[in-house]
Amino acid sequence: MNCVYIRISTVGQNEAGQRAEIDKWLAGNGIADATYYVDKDTGDNLDRPEFIRLQSDIFAGQVKTVIVWKLDRLSRSLRDGIDTLCDWLGKGVRLVSVTQQLDFAGPAGKMIASVLFAVAEMEQQTRRERQAAGIAIAKRNGVYQGRKSGTLKADAARALALRSKGLNDTEIATALGVARRTVQRYLHA
Repeated sequence: MNCVYIRISTVGQNEAGQRAEIDKWLAGNGIADATYYVDKDTGDNLDRPEFIRLQSDIFAGQVKTVIVWKLDRLSRSLRDGIDTLCDWLGKGVRLVSVTQQLDFAGPAGKMIASVLFAVAEMEQQTRRERQAAGIAIAKRNGVYQGRKSGTLKADAARALALRSKGLNDTEIATALGVARRTVQRYLHA
């Protein structure tokens, strides 16, 4: 089975751009159908519902190729990315990044992937540092307000209701359209 993994990280993003490039690649390579796994979550960790489902299908031996828009869609952590890649290659799974035009099989593929995962992790860290620096300057200048105390991005009562139905933090976050950490704050406040 050929699989496509798409991850978008913010509420304002959608999968259309990634899907269009991947569909073009699939058509150009004569692949008529593929199973799509789409997560709306951060790349900071691997605790994402569709990624977990993909992992399960891979380890059940049902997947032969995983296609991604860009390697950092899998992970923005060097360690998680390399561990995942090595596990998949060990299972005989082919990993292809369409925009980077790379197939990550073999030792050269692993080396290139390690560099790309390291760059993704560095970009993530740099973005956080820039954000923190901007907030510090805004606070110093008296213009940073932050979020008003007591305001919520979603309905905390709904998060509790979903938890009572047995959903985990990631599933609740997806249902509410917020980050998993936000759900954890709602549930443990």
